[in-house]
This record gives sequence, C-alpha cells and structure tokens, in this order.
Amino acid sequence: MGMSVTISAATEQDAEQILKLQYLCYQSEAELYGDYGIEPLTQPLDSLRAELADGTVLVARLGEEVVASVRGAVDPDGTARINKLIVHPRMQRHGLGGRLLAAIEAELATDGAAKSFQLFTGHRSDRNLRMYRKHGYAQVSTERVDERLTVVTLQKGADTGAFVTSA
Repeated sequence: MGMSVTISAATEQDAEQILKLQYLCYQSEAELYGDYGIEPLTQPLDSLRAELADGTVLVARLGEEVVASVRGAVDPDGTARINKLIVHPRMQRHGLGGRLLAAIEAELATDGAAKSFQLFTGHRSDRNLRMYRKHGYAQVSTERVDERLTVVTLQKGADTGAFVTSA
C-alpha cells in the first residue's frame, strides 16, 4: 500500500532537506529567466534556519522525505506574505501545491491577524500564476526587475478568499 503525504510544521531538523528541495525546485525558474543567481539558489543554510525560527514554515512529507514546503509570516498591517512554495518535480500536478497553499493560509489566519494573503511569482511562471488564480488570488501589481524578469504580486482576502485592495 502507498504512503500518504502529510503536512505539518517544519522543524530545525528539516532545514537541510528543505534547502536541497528548494535548490532542486528553483532550477526550472532559473532556466526560465536565464538567471542562476536567484536568491532561492544562493540562500545559505543559516538564513533558512533563521526563517524556521522566525516565521511559519510547513512541509509535506512522503514518509520521512520532505517533498514540498512553503513559508509565510504576517506583517503588522495584517498582510500574510506567503513565499517559496516548492513541490518536488515528481510530485507536481497532483494538487499538493494547492493543499500546501491552503494549509499555510489556514495556519497564518488562526489567530485572526491575517487580513489578506499576498504572494508573488515571475511573469513567465504560467503554472504558478494559474494555480494562484485557481485559489482565489488576483494580480495587484507588477514590477519590472530587469530585462528578464517582471515580478507579479497577487493577493486575496483572508476572510472570504475574495480579492481585497490594500488601503
């Protein structure tokens, strides 16, 4: 019988697995934009450990293996910023990214501090954009970083899942 994927809070012991998975997952993004110097590929382990200590980090496990992860934190203004949603390439297109996104939203909304959710991706990352829109996110801005990359910011409300504008 096959194993089930479970989602839980990440621990300090997960740091190396998350970093290796992050490196694997962001290869396709680096190739898409022609930039292998992006932060997810150069992030040091100590920086990831600090994120584990200071923010909310979830992992999805298949047995003992971390096969997906996501990070988030709520700003003082109530904006929950979600980032580095990664799913092992062999586990993609099975709904795991959406499950992990819903789990981090629920976790960040538990104490009522999150008024809205916000995330970003590159303009060429069509699969990411489709998934985020499917889960209720709407584009609120774009920022051209350089000739290769425009960052697309998407947002939705925490209560209803509907899009809200920031004041």
